Amino acid sequence: MKAVIVNQPGGAEQLQFQDTTMPRVKSGELLIKVKGSAINRTDIISREGKSGYLSNPILGIEVAGEVVDAASGTEIEIGARVMGLVNGGGYAEYVVMPADRAMRIPDHLSFEEAAAIPEVFLTAYQTLFWLGELTDQDTVLIHAGASGVGTAAIQLAKQMTNAKIITTAGSQEKVDFCRSLGADICINYKEHSFADEVLKTTNNQGVDVILDFIGASYWEKNLQSLRTDGRWVLIGILGGTVVEKVNLMELLVKRAQLKATLLTPRSDEYKKKLTEEFVNRAIPLFNQNKIKPIVDRIFPFADIQHAHKHMEANRNIGKIVIHVN
Repeated sequence: MKAVIVNQPGGAEQLQFQDTTMPRVKSGELLIKVKGSAINRTDIISREGKSGYLSNPILGIEVAGEVVDAASGTEIEIGARVMGLVNGGGYAEYVVMPADRAMRIPDHLSFEEAAAIPEVFLTAYQTLFWLGELTDQDTVLIHAGASGVGTAAIQLAKQMTNAKIITTAGSQEKVDFCRSLGADICINYKEHSFADEVLKTTNNQGVDVILDFIGASYWEKNLQSLRTDGRWVLIGILGGTVVEKVNLMELLVKRAQLKATLLTPRSDEYKKKLTEEFVNRAIPLFNQNKIKPIVDRIFPFADIQHAHKHMEANRNIGKIVIHVN
């Protein structure tokens, strides 16, 4: 089968096709004929050699496709349309997936649309509800609102709570799109200080929950934007990893709860529990068309390098998907 490997750590040009042996199912696994995969920041970090936690030489952590083989005892039948997280190997014609994190694809969704769901929606669900503990009475600030996780988080917060949703984005097009998904306040961070706007719209109280994809460059403004006893969940470092000066007293005064998470290196058991809860609570909303995957562009498998460059250009609204088979 054809698969994409990283020739050596570096840019998108290091993504190379290679003929490799088709994986075989072990206990508790499914073999998936991959129809669609999707690009994630994790893939770029891994391609650059910066992650250190992916053992599979083939990139790709989420797929949608058709079950072509299953270990004995699994409940999902051959021929089923499924989507879910894999432990690497998603940039390939076939991949194995733990059966307990396979999600059946809603009938009205294509494989490409389904490929846009697992990583970003599970990440958004985890950060909003397991870590952010979002409630109906809260106000949430979602950075990078037009990103894959951002578009997922806006929809989940809108459909599953009565929380007030504030989001940031870097263009009028992205701001308008966030509003169309249900965001109440949309801030163009290139035109306004988001901290000033957040305080203005919350009567100087700040927000209860922050979903922070940016990291170091937003440290001060996030701290200004956070309400006393607020939950600040760090899930990305697009704005850098090192904060030069930190006044710990400011964290103490606000009794801030700063949490950091990555989904990919989590245990299989954690991903299983997260997937099960997501299926029970969120998949019905997809079936009712209240929540939808947001696909920015679909690239042919052969254009994997261009797909990575498109994400690095940061122009996408929603997910970048690869059509594989």
